[in-house]
Order: sequence, then structure tokens, then C-alpha cells
Amino acid sequence: MNFLSPDSGFMKGLADLIDAIWINILMVVTSIPLISIGAALTAGHDAARRSLEGQGHVTSNYFRAFRSNFVKATMLWLVFGPLLLLLVYAWVVVQITPLLIVKFGFSILWVLGFEWVWALQSRFENTIGHTLFNAWVFALANLGRTLIMVFFDSLYLALLVLSWFYMPQGLFLLLLFGYGTLIMVHTPLLNGAFKHFVANASMSQTTH
Repeated sequence: MNFLSPDSGFMKGLADLIDAIWINILMVVTSIPLISIGAALTAGHDAARRSLEGQGHVTSNYFRAFRSNFVKATMLWLVFGPLLLLLVYAWVVVQITPLLIVKFGFSILWVLGFEWVWALQSRFENTIGHTLFNAWVFALANLGRTLIMVFFDSLYLALLVLSWFYMPQGLFLLLLFGYGTLIMVHTPLLNGAFKHFVANASMSQTTH
């Protein structure tokens, strides 16, 4: 019965899954005003990282990050949120063939930035402009990691669509896992990309 030991991989994986579900619930609840979606995404990344590192309690970590990042994360969401609405409108309503390249281009830029910007905001102190710029720099400099994250996100969206049409009873479970679980999956990839910069920042603080 070693797999039931608190230190076993199975139990650690189960604990991470429970934390991911709870983070997802917290994100859904705190995103209800819509304007706070950016802060919720940022807090979700911070809470997931600290959960995997065994730091503190998920709920307190989440709300601490939500409060401390609220202003900047909201400003970032005011970039990504309206742009998302415009892209959806363009794809659904504006059916003009010459605009396909433009729509594809902006859609790709949106996805690339979205995959990194909230983790950057949760991890590094920077201006809004630099955080946005760094999101696309990290996305392109770590294209393999970016594509893996996009793959998992696309797979989740595909499962939602398939469940909606063919197995509606599975929607609740998928929504319960939600984006919180995806963030938990993304976190090791993001940490790998940030490792060098976090180490340099720590060395700089130690020197000073």
C-alpha cells in the first residue's frame, strides 16, 4: 500500500489535482465581475506555482496574489479582453477573405501573449508595457514550451466542444477541472523558462 503513503507520487499527484480544482473554483468566483479576470489568472498562476513548491496555503496565496497584482493585471486584461472580443467578432461576423491573414496574425499574437503574460505578472515586478513585451519575447524564445501549452489548452477546448455536442453529462467534470488544472500543467514549463532569470534576480538581491 505504498502508493497511499503521503510521500508517494500518487498521493502527491492527487493533492496537486485537488489544489488545481480549488484554484479553478477560486478563479471562477473572482472572475464573476469580468473586469477582474486578469487578476484571477495572475493569482491562479501564483497559487499553482506555490502549491507545487509546497509554499503556504492555496487560498491565502491566491488572495494575496489577487490583491497585490490587481491593478496591473487588470490593465493587462484591458488589453487581452477587448482584443479577444474583437477577434471573435472578426472570425464570426467579418467574413472577408483578404482579412484572413490579418485575423490569423492577430489571433496567433493573442495566443502567444496570453500563454505567458499572467505568469510573468505573477512572478516579476515590471511595468505593464515591459510585461507585455516580455510575454511575446518568452513565447518566441521558448517556442517549444509555448506550443506544448497551446496543445494542452486546445485539447481542453476540443474536449469541451465534443462534450457539449456528444456527452453533455461530462461538461460538469471538465468545467470543474477547468483552467486551474491547465495552469498547474503549465507551471513546470513556465518555471523551466524562468529559472535562469529568477536565479539571477536572487543573486542580484543577495549582492545588494
